[in-house]
Amino acid sequence: MSLRVYNTLSKKKEEFVVRDEGKVSMYVCGVTPYNYPHLGNARPFVVFDVVRRYLEYLGYETYHVQNFTDVDDKIIKRSQEEGKTAKEIADSYIKAYFEDMDRLGVKRAHFYPRVTDHIPEIIEMVKTLVEKGYAYELEGDVYYSVGKFPDYGKLSGRDLDELKAGARVEVDVRKRNPLDFALWKRAKEGEPAWDSPWGPGRPGWHIECSAMSLKYLKPGFDIHGGGSDLIFPHHENEIAQSEAYADGKQFVRYWLHNGFITIDQEKMSKSLGNFFTVREILAKYPPDAVRFFLISTHYRSPLDFSEERLEEAKRSLERFYTALDQLDKLPEVSDHAGQDHPLRLECRRVEERFKEAMNDDFNTALALGHLFEFVREINRNLQDLRQKNMEEEEGTIGALRAAKETLLRLGNVLGIFELRNKEMNKGDELEAKLIDLLIELRQEFRKKKDWATADRIRDGLKELGIVLEDSPEGTIWRRK
Repeated sequence: MSLRVYNTLSKKKEEFVVRDEGKVSMYVCGVTPYNYPHLGNARPFVVFDVVRRYLEYLGYETYHVQNFTDVDDKIIKRSQEEGKTAKEIADSYIKAYFEDMDRLGVKRAHFYPRVTDHIPEIIEMVKTLVEKGYAYELEGDVYYSVGKFPDYGKLSGRDLDELKAGARVEVDVRKRNPLDFALWKRAKEGEPAWDSPWGPGRPGWHIECSAMSLKYLKPGFDIHGGGSDLIFPHHENEIAQSEAYADGKQFVRYWLHNGFITIDQEKMSKSLGNFFTVREILAKYPPDAVRFFLISTHYRSPLDFSEERLEEAKRSLERFYTALDQLDKLPEVSDHAGQDHPLRLECRRVEERFKEAMNDDFNTALALGHLFEFVREINRNLQDLRQKNMEEEEGTIGALRAAKETLLRLGNVLGIFELRNKEMNKGDELEAKLIDLLIELRQEFRKKKDWATADRIRDGLKELGIVLEDSPEGTIWRRK
C-alpha cells in the first residue's frame, strides 16, 4: 500500500505524489512568539515532526520550512507592557520555543524564516496583487479583494455569500467587502513600521506565509501543515493571494491539518485561559510520555487533555522500556544467529503492519498498537529464554537482538525511544554542569587568594576521578 494522505482541499484521502521525484517540500505555520507555547501549540509541531520522520523513513529527502511571526499585535502589546522592543520579546520566546520543542524531540526544521527578515518580498507581493487588480489601497492600508478570486472558500468549503467575518478578520467599514483582508497595515504610533509604496506600515497576518513559502518552496510545493483552526481564514486567504499572485498556478498540493487539544471538550487556547504551557507539563511528566500522549490519537482527531491520560501514556511507555531494558542485557551473538527463528518473521510482519498504518494518513494510534503487539511477542520469547540454558539458545538470543533493533527503529520513526536515551544521559549532563559550577567557585576562591578552599575543591574532585588542568586559557577537566 502506497502512502495516502487526507487532503483538506479535496476532503478525501489521496495517493501522495510528490512534485519532484524523491523529494518532499513542506511548510508548517509556526508560532507567534509572545508567550511560552502551550500543549495545544505543541501538537502540530509534534505531528508534523512525525510526518517528516516517516517520509524520511520511506526514503524521501525532505525540506522543512517553518516560520516565526515575529511582528504581530500580541507581540507589540507585550513589548509595550514590558518596556522592551518587539524584537526582544520575539527573540526571548523563540528561544523558549526551541527549548520546549527540543525537549519533546521535535527535529529542527531546515529553515526558520522570520517575517521581519522578509519585508521586501512581502511588499513586492502586495504591490503585484494591487497591479493585477486583486488588492486596493485605503489611506495607507492595502486590502485583498476577496470577490476577485472566484475559488475563494475552496479549502474551508464555505460559500462566499454565506461567509461572515471570522474572529481574526478585521472589521473596517471602509472595505469594499466585509471579508476583504489586510495585506498591509498603515503605521500606528509606537509600533514597528517599514517604508512601503503606501507609506510606513507593517504586513498583515496572512501575506507573510505566502511570501515566505513561495520564496523558499515555489508554487506547487507538496505539503502545507498547521492546526485545523488555521483552515479559515488564514489558509483560505493564503490560497487566494498566492494563486492570484502566481497567475493561477497551484499553491500547495496537499493541505494537512491536525485537530485541537481540548479540555472538557473545549479548545485549549490562551484566549480562553484554559491552557497548560509545555514547560508546566514537562515539570510533572517526562518528555517521552508527553510526546506519546500527543501521538496516541490520530492527528486529525481532537485530543482531550487530562492528567489521567498522561499517566496512562507514562505507563504505556514503561511497558516498552521494561522490554528494552531486558533486551539490553542479552549477550552478543553472531549476526546470523536465529535467522530461521519465528521471531525474525514477526520482525518483518510488524514492520509491514507499521507501514500499512502509517501509509493510511499517518495513523500513529494504529502503528503504536502494532508495536504493543510486538512487545508482547518479545516478552513471550524473553520468558521462554529465562527457562532455558542461554548457551544453548543462541538462535533465540539472535532473534531477540534483531527484534530490539526493529522496535527501536520503528519507535524512533515516532520519535519516542530516542527521548528515553536523552533522559538516560541526563545524569552525565547534570554531572558536567555540577563540575563546571565547582570550577567557577574554585576560580572565585583563587581570585580571593583563598588557596586552601580552592585546593580542597581540586583535591575533592580528584578523589572522585575528575582531574583539573589549569592553563592561561582557563581550566578544563577530564576523567582519570
